[in-house]
Amino acid sequence: MPRPSASAFVLLVAVAALLAGVSVAAEEEVVTCSGIVPMSNRVDRISIADFGGVGDGRTLNTKAFREAVYRIRHLHRPGGTLLYVPPGVYLTETFNLTSHMTLYLAKGAVIKATQDTSNWPLIAPLPSYGRGRERPGGRYMSFIHGDGLQDVIITGENGTIDGQGDVWWNMWRQRTLSFTRPNLIELVNSRDIVISNVVFQNSPFWNFHPVYCSNVVVRNVTILAPLDSPNTDGIDPDSSSNVCIEDSYISVGDDLVSVKSGWDEYGIAYGRPSSDITIRRLTGSSPFAGIAVGSETSGGVENVLAENINLYKVGVGVHVKTNAGRGGFIRNITFSNVYVETARKGIKISGDVGDHPDDNYDRNALPVVKGILIKDVWGTNVQQAGLIRGIKNSPFTSVCLSNINLRGKPGPREAPWLCSDVSGAAFKVSPSPCSELASVSQRASCATYS
Repeated sequence: MPRPSASAFVLLVAVAALLAGVSVAAEEEVVTCSGIVPMSNRVDRISIADFGGVGDGRTLNTKAFREAVYRIRHLHRPGGTLLYVPPGVYLTETFNLTSHMTLYLAKGAVIKATQDTSNWPLIAPLPSYGRGRERPGGRYMSFIHGDGLQDVIITGENGTIDGQGDVWWNMWRQRTLSFTRPNLIELVNSRDIVISNVVFQNSPFWNFHPVYCSNVVVRNVTILAPLDSPNTDGIDPDSSSNVCIEDSYISVGDDLVSVKSGWDEYGIAYGRPSSDITIRRLTGSSPFAGIAVGSETSGGVENVLAENINLYKVGVGVHVKTNAGRGGFIRNITFSNVYVETARKGIKISGDVGDHPDDNYDRNALPVVKGILIKDVWGTNVQQAGLIRGIKNSPFTSVCLSNINLRGKPGPREAPWLCSDVSGAAFKVSPSPCSELASVSQRASCATYS
């Protein structure tokens, strides 16, 4: 075989260096916020089988899970303890987690909620809601619950946590609920949380609800529920800060992600905002919103970034929603690089969404919505490009749209944009946006608009 010439060799080296550089650059382009919570490596490990757990899909394993968590809580092993759930289907009632704990689901492991609702425990309403979200009074405890915890991990080899929610959905449809349905997983007043490499399915109500939490990472998670299942939101950060949601797939019956912060006068009084929330590389489907803020935003929501989002067959691509009586604020919200395929509306920012907990809310408590940036959005088969409806005595301000192309269905359709009580700017938007935005400025981009 002939040896390559010196010039050919130099060329090969240059190409190899170029390819290496491209590879390094590609790796560097993967931005992540998941480092806000380091993954703990637990030396102490136990199995649910050690506590009599049986994964036959019939045996009730409540005692095994509760005893395992009790052991972790009271032995205080340095670095915490990993609870291993081997392959099998483990039927159980509700149970609490504890601090410095990893719940690890092996491949083929399923933790399945019992459908016997008669023994389901009740807990007090959240103070920022004042009552159950669906019904007055208390609420059913989440299937897997935690309060006042630190350093909690739920992970594994894509094992499944199954809420078997159809019994609860039917109670909702038949209007026989006495209290608000349970979430699949709720963590309250907790910090340093990691949820990764697991599947959530068939939640009775919201899937994952971190409330009054900080430093929360949700990554490489799949969340599934039938598209007609009521209120099965995917991930609802609520009065929480430093939340990272990345690289996940969600297909549910309500908003894929909805950032919240309390409900009307109760949320105003509690006064804890949601802030510094990143949602990145998310894919999913829903008859409601892909990415939402609200409508329960009475404690305020600020500094939210949602980018690299792919949405298929959704009701609304991105939805910022509030109402008179909510109070609070919504500010510094950015949606970037969003693809929407088949939707009723591409963009919706609305001040008339959501109900009230009771008749005691302050009708003069008007939310302040300011600083909404939506850029680099591409949509096909979108029925209406956008609706932006502010509040008469509290118009939405500094709303900016940039580089947006939302293609509609052929044939008769609604006006592409409907706007009222809003001010801002729009650049490179197709179809042409409403005059409230288009006529404000002729500068080059949202970066130069303030």
